[in-house]
Amino acid sequence: MNAGEIADQFNISKPSISHHLNLLERADLIMKEKKGQFIEYSINTTILDDLLTWILTLKKNNDETEK
Repeated sequence: MNAGEIADQFNISKPSISHHLNLLERADLIMKEKKGQFIEYSINTTILDDLLTWILTLKKNNDETEK
């Protein structure tokens, strides 16, 4: 989705959406790609995969410690 499409889903201003998208991009949680005159944003699933792997590793280590 582009910033305008995302902003339409929320009750906040388009500049606020742009600010939040910038923060999410800096945190590497989203990616952007220029398509014509628009920039399209998508979720960076690699980060989510890494987070889930980390959580599962913590759980496994915790389970092994409890035995």
